[in-house]
Order: sequence, then C-alpha cells, then structure tokens
Amino acid sequence: MRYLLKAVVCALVISCLMSMTGFYGACDDIREEVLRLHILANSDSEEDQALKLRVRDALLVKADELFRGCECKADSIEQAKKHMDELKRTAQQVIREEGHDESVEVCLTRMPFQTRVYENFSLPAGEYDALRVVIGKGEGHNWWCVLFPALCLPSGGSRELEGVMSAGEEEIVCESDRFEVRFMLVEWWEGICSWFR
Repeated sequence: MRYLLKAVVCALVISCLMSMTGFYGACDDIREEVLRLHILANSDSEEDQALKLRVRDALLVKADELFRGCECKADSIEQAKKHMDELKRTAQQVIREEGHDESVEVCLTRMPFQTRVYENFSLPAGEYDALRVVIGKGEGHNWWCVLFPALCLPSGGSRELEGVMSAGEEEIVCESDRFEVRFMLVEWWEGICSWFR
C-alpha cells in the first residue's frame, strides 16, 4: 500500500510539472513579444513621486508619436534606439520645467520583473526587454507599462494584443485571475533562475 501511495504522489508531481511546462513556455513567449517602459523615481518623497508621474505623462505622449506604426517588438526596439536622445530630452525638459536639477538616464535593457497587474491585464514574472528611465538616484518606487504592444499609450488598448499574441497567450495575459497560482510558481521559478544567473 505504501508503494502504491508513493507511486500516486510521484505521478501527481510529474503531472503538475508537465502541465506547468506548457504554461511556462507560453509565459516565455509572452516575455519575448513585449517591450516594457520602466520609470524609476529619484526617491520616495511625495515631490519626487509626483515628478516621476509628470515625466511619465510627457514620455507617453512622445512614445505614442514614436511607436504608433510599430508592428512588432523589433520595430519598437529600433524606434527606441533611434530616438533615445529625444526621449531623454523630453524627460529632462519636464524635470527642468518643474524646477528640479536631477539627471535622467534612458537606456534599453533586459531586466527582471515580478508578476504585475495593470488595469485589465497581467504579465508573468521574468526577464523582459525594457526602455528604462532613471531619474536622479533612481531610489524611489517605479512605474511601468507596456510600450509594445501599445497597452499604455493613448492610441493603444487591449485590441493591440490581437495579432501579436496567440489566443492562449492572450488568455494568460487578460484572464490572470484564473492563472494566479501558476503565476506564483512562475515567479518562484524565475527567482531561482535569477539567483543562479
């Protein structure tokens, strides 16, 4: 009887791991199709957090203009590379207009993100390509959204997922409440992978 119980437990564990493999693969595909915008405030003071939001607003207007015609993530990355100085000037202009003198750094990078919920969609934890904007020391809370597909731009919306993600990937992103435990496992797994890296 004990051997039978062990066999059943092993079968359940193997079954769970097999079902997670497909889900993890779909999450990996999502990460490869998304370009995120990540803005770090100078500090957590009320003033610095408000400044971060004003920089965000200006960058979203500029990004809407620059990324509007992008049909894939590679196009978005190319646009970001071409207009990096313009994006930096936009952020610097807002900072100066608000009477601050903090520096600002803008770069393209690949960085880890936790599972994040944004209005009516979620993204699984993992490494994503991101346009990163660091104001001053970058020691404050961050703000993020998705540049491609254009989920945070005024001309974007959830319709932008169509044609970029498969139906299964779109379901994972838009119906995350159904995948909450799996997201937690993906986050746990990504944490272990990051630790080894």
